[in-house]
Amino acid sequence: MTRYSLLDLAPVAEGHGVDEALANCVSLAVAAEKAGYHRYWVAEHHNMIGIASSATAVLIGQIAAATKEMRVGAGGIMLPNHAPLMVAEQFGTLSLMHKGRIDLGLGRAPGTDMATAHALRRHMQQGDTFPHDVQELLAYLGDMPEGAPVRAIPGMGTHVPVWILGSSLYGAQLAAHFGLPYAFASHFAPDMLEEALHVYRTSFQPSDTLAEPYAVMAASVCAAESDEEAAYLRTSQLQAFANIVTNNRGKLPKPSLEAVANMPYPVRAQVDRMLSCAAVGGPATLKDQISALITRYQPDELMVTGMIHDQTSRIRSFKIAAEVMRGL
Repeated sequence: MTRYSLLDLAPVAEGHGVDEALANCVSLAVAAEKAGYHRYWVAEHHNMIGIASSATAVLIGQIAAATKEMRVGAGGIMLPNHAPLMVAEQFGTLSLMHKGRIDLGLGRAPGTDMATAHALRRHMQQGDTFPHDVQELLAYLGDMPEGAPVRAIPGMGTHVPVWILGSSLYGAQLAAHFGLPYAFASHFAPDMLEEALHVYRTSFQPSDTLAEPYAVMAASVCAAESDEEAAYLRTSQLQAFANIVTNNRGKLPKPSLEAVANMPYPVRAQVDRMLSCAAVGGPATLKDQISALITRYQPDELMVTGMIHDQTSRIRSFKIAAEVMRGL
C-alpha cells in the first residue's frame, strides 16, 4: 500500500450549525492535502440532521477549489437517486474545472430513509437498474460519437474515474465485471470485507479503465497524543452510532465517557461490531493497529474516516494518522 486517503462524512456537531460543518469540510481538506492524503471523498446522505453533504457535487466543487493537487470526489453518489446523464454533466463539469482531479464513486443504496428516497426519485422503480445505470453513465463520460442522440456536455470525453462502492458481495462482483476500482465501506459495515475483497480480486476482468484490480478499504480512525485522549474523543462517534442503532439520529454528540459507559449492552455490542475496522489511540498504538489492518487485508489504498466533535481535534487526528501511514 502506497496511498492513504480520507473520507469526510461532513458531521454537524452538537452546538454548531450546518454552515460550520460545511466550512469544516473545506478546512479539513486543506489540512489533509498538506498532510499528504491522496484523495478526499465526501458522501451523499439525505434527511440526516447530523450530516451536511447532501448536495455532494456542490461540496466537492468547493473542496476542489480550496485545494490544488489532491484528488477530490464522491464516496459516493447514490446513483439510484439520479439520472445518469445529470451525474455525468455534473462530474464532467467538475473534472474540467479542476484539471481532472475528480473521482466519482457510485453507491446502490438510497443514502436515506425510504420516504426521503421517494421524495428524491418521485417515481420509485421496480427492480434493480444499477448495473444498467452504471453502463449508461460510463458511456456518457466516454468518447461518444458525434451522431449520438444524447450526449453529456460537459462530461463527454472526460473519462472521470468511476468507482463502485459497496458493503456486500454485490458491489465486488459488479466492480470486477466492469473492470472498475472498488471501495469497501468497512468503516461501518466490515462483516463481509475479507470475502468481498477475495471475490473482487479473483473475478476481476481487465478493462480499458483498469488492467488489474484496485481495492480500497475504509477504516475508522481516532488519533490523539495519547491513547486515553483518543478514547475520550471517540466517544462522540460511539454515541452517534448508538443513536443510529436506536433510531434516534441527531447531531454529533459531545464526547462523554459516562454516556458510553451507560450504553445498553446490546446497543454497545452492535456499535462495536460496526466500528470494528478501526484504529484508535496515540501514534504508537495507531501504528500497530493500522499495520495489522494492512497486513490482514492487503488493500491497495487505505481510506480513513472519523467523527470527532471538536474541529481542531479532528484535524489533529487526521494529521497524526497521516504521519503514521506515511511511516508505514
